[in-house]
Amino acid sequence: MTGRGDESSGGGGREAQRIADELRARIGHVYPLHSFLPAQRALAVELGVSRDTVQRALRELASEGWIESRRGSGSRVMKVQRIQSSTAKATRVRGQVTLAPFISEAFERPEVTLDVYTLTSESLDAHIRLQSERIRGGFISPQRITLRMLLPDPSLPLPYPRVKESPDDARMRTRLRTITETHTASLVSALRDLQTEGLVPSVDVRIRHAPLTPTFKLYLLNEAEALHGMYEIIERQLELADGEVVTALDVLGLGATLTHHVKNPADAGAPGTVFLDGMQQWFDSVWKHLAR
Repeated sequence: MTGRGDESSGGGGREAQRIADELRARIGHVYPLHSFLPAQRALAVELGVSRDTVQRALRELASEGWIESRRGSGSRVMKVQRIQSSTAKATRVRGQVTLAPFISEAFERPEVTLDVYTLTSESLDAHIRLQSERIRGGFISPQRITLRMLLPDPSLPLPYPRVKESPDDARMRTRLRTITETHTASLVSALRDLQTEGLVPSVDVRIRHAPLTPTFKLYLLNEAEALHGMYEIIERQLELADGEVVTALDVLGLGATLTHHVKNPADAGAPGTVFLDGMQQWFDSVWKHLAR
């Protein structure tokens, strides 16, 4: 879920959040498991920010378990997105199966259909922006993109994320809402700009909110594949907007192990077909009857 630094209203806080997002998107792809990130000074120059901003972003990644930073040794990748797939289609990048190739393959079709159920739109935003760059570069040219995304009702008192010893503390709920609103606006803008600029003839983006606490994340790709993963609740130290460091109960969507399922049109009883049909029916029912 949340993979952000503090939600300070100052520019430094926003920049640290942006850098943390960028580095998360690279982990497992540009920076494989057990590899070292570039030096802080090099990252600051490349990303056009101060070294202090890079340090703040790295502290956030370390608190989530993505990297381990040691003085004099740099920052090393300790975990990446894991996807378990029994199909030969699973795409491997430098020995690691990651989410990015599945999204990329989905966007290589003339008609792209995505149904997504998630706690926040953070992960999807990074992938949508990547596909937008591929379209602008002329590498792919979908003619229609349809996205439906289900998010939790922002007024719902979710059990996570929250301050461990103070479940009624509203700061974590505000933080979650800010993350979701920021990334939702980003991905919606990225997709609609493609249609405005004439790069994709038809774009249909719809966001709805359901009175449910997400316990898993779900991607349904082109009505043919599904990626499904449970949210694992973790305890970690988190710096809030006012500078206070609290012990938080949180979930890390980017760290969830996803299972990959493929529909077999020729076999209605195949495990992948049954799973995909069942999840599609569940998504459609929530979208129609509960979501607003």
